Amino acid sequence: MTLMNEIHAPVPADIDEPPADANRAPKMSARDVSVFYGDKQALNGVSIDIRDDRVTAFIGPSGCGKSTFLRCLNRMNDTIPSARVTGKISLDGQDIYHSNMDVVQLRARVGMVFQKPNPFPKSIYDNVAYGPKIHGLASSKGEMDGIVEKSLKRAGLWDEVKDRLSESGTALSGGQQQRLCIARAIAVDPEVILMDEPCSALDPIATAKIEELIHELRGRYAIAIVTHNMQQAARVSQRTAFFHLGEMVEYGKTSEIFTNPRERRTQDYITGRYG
Repeated sequence: MTLMNEIHAPVPADIDEPPADANRAPKMSARDVSVFYGDKQALNGVSIDIRDDRVTAFIGPSGCGKSTFLRCLNRMNDTIPSARVTGKISLDGQDIYHSNMDVVQLRARVGMVFQKPNPFPKSIYDNVAYGPKIHGLASSKGEMDGIVEKSLKRAGLWDEVKDRLSESGTALSGGQQQRLCIARAIAVDPEVILMDEPCSALDPIATAKIEELIHELRGRYAIAIVTHNMQQAARVSQRTAFFHLGEMVEYGKTSEIFTNPRERRTQDYITGRYG
């Protein structure tokens, strides 16, 4: 059996996609984005729209630039001294690299979930409450309690932790920790959630729960996910972008990328010829 057949065991997630509203502007848009680390160019001229009614997956071999691009979307590359980003990325039409952009506010609007679960060494409650406290989103303990409960419910974790909110977040299982990190991202009411290989450190059962959660969050947030797992991309996304050697080779409906790619490099990757 070819890898392509294995990938298409699940029904592609875009089969049930509602008709797109052509008049709606994308939540985020990137135009001709390139990234340099010192003299080395890591990303070359990427242009793509991220919409809030669908999940967009970035796939490609290791080192192809997909995580580098994801980190551009909330300026995480700012933390790397040698990094330089050119081109334009906008959120609701506003240039996120403009000098008047508040990066702290940007990262509240564009949340991120990392490859390895990274809960703070605080209680489960304080992990979720941390962002709302910093941004002044609650004026009372009761209001904060409501934000924590709502966020944990949306992350599919409330029933498992509601009686142990004072316990350390680091005492949870790996899959629970990752859902806690998603709850932490949701708590500041973001518009976009970026996920960088969110399941790579998790077992299959925990992975299935995260994928189910992504499906439930779709439409409430614009979601972009980097994944090495092509089956996962087929299961959770409605749009897929294939990256190779710092270029975005192809972008389109997930089912079409996996069954009828336009580019030879995409087909070679999908069918396991390299990667």
